[in-house]
Amino acid sequence: QVQLVESGGGLVQAGGSLRLSCAASGRTFSSYAMGWFRQAPGKEREFVAAISWSGSSTSYTDSVKGRFTISRANAKNVVYLQMNSLNPEDTAVYYCNAGNSITSIRSASGYWGQGTQVTVSS
Repeated sequence: QVQLVESGGGLVQAGGSLRLSCAASGRTFSSYAMGWFRQAPGKEREFVAAISWSGSSTSYTDSVKGRFTISRANAKNVVYLQMNSLNPEDTAVYYCNAGNSITSIRSASGYWGQGTQVTVSS
């Protein structure tokens, strides 16, 4: 089992950047694929990005490709989401997810954090 705590959210102007962090507890962090989802008001939770346990493979939803970068530091039990060129459509609560593979991450199974709010003003 793994527990996840997100941080780094906040208010930013359009065009700005934020870096989200997700700290994981447990000694098996490096065996999990990790991912980020987001949920905007009135919308369903959607997949944003995922990274394999080794960091060698990543996956992104089309709307964030070229703007967001997912990375991980297994020695620190942390996964990051660097978000650049933010726009108001990126406003949402961002959730961290841990799963067995990128495929399982994209199916929204596994473990969840409590979320961190990202608000992008125009």
